[in-house]
Amino acid sequence: MENENIRSFELFDLEQTLAADLLREATWPWDALPLIRQFILDIGPTLPASEYRQLADDIWVAKNADIAETACIHGPLIVGLESEIRHGAFIRGSVIVGNHCVVGNSTELKNSILFNNVQVPHYNYIGDSILGCKAHLGAGAITSNVKGDRSLVTLRMGDEKLDTGLKKFGAMIGDHVEIGCNTVLNPGSVIGRNTLVYPLTLIRGYIPGNSIVKQNGVVIHKSE
Repeated sequence: MENENIRSFELFDLEQTLAADLLREATWPWDALPLIRQFILDIGPTLPASEYRQLADDIWVAKNADIAETACIHGPLIVGLESEIRHGAFIRGSVIVGNHCVVGNSTELKNSILFNNVQVPHYNYIGDSILGCKAHLGAGAITSNVKGDRSLVTLRMGDEKLDTGLKKFGAMIGDHVEIGCNTVLNPGSVIGRNTLVYPLTLIRGYIPGNSIVKQNGVVIHKSE
């Protein structure tokens, strides 16, 4: 099993998130998921008052961020510089939204980290997931975070499986990944950097970086 390929430093540019220290300390990136809530509560009060305003005991929002009046937000939550939370967005808490992000119409977030420049602009569900810098989800693409039988999530890598110990684990989406419209990422999906996923695709397990994933499940390297 190519374990090094699914470490945080391989999937993400850790300079592009406030959660860098949290991810550096995690053996696997998904190990950070149960710790997001407390991490926000710890670092929120340390954010510079010149750049952030505190909207509630557990919500910190950049002063130049744009949050629609019709958006519904709950803490713990950090919204970064110049990010946009659009009409009808629903943030359920334990979420870090990076700088220059877009959280769009009818998009729901919970217990997740969005690195800088992430776009989830239309009808997306992001649960118990981490999205790397400049990742983009097309309209209707979702991360499914709980198995149908409610058993613990395992990560498939070829013929091998890695136990995560988590009941809720959506997806780890690397930097510069493009996810096509109405794609479903099954629980425990990990997608390497610079990968393109076709619309209407079902993703399961580990997808190497620099890949193209087609609707019929074929995975090819971009150089081929």
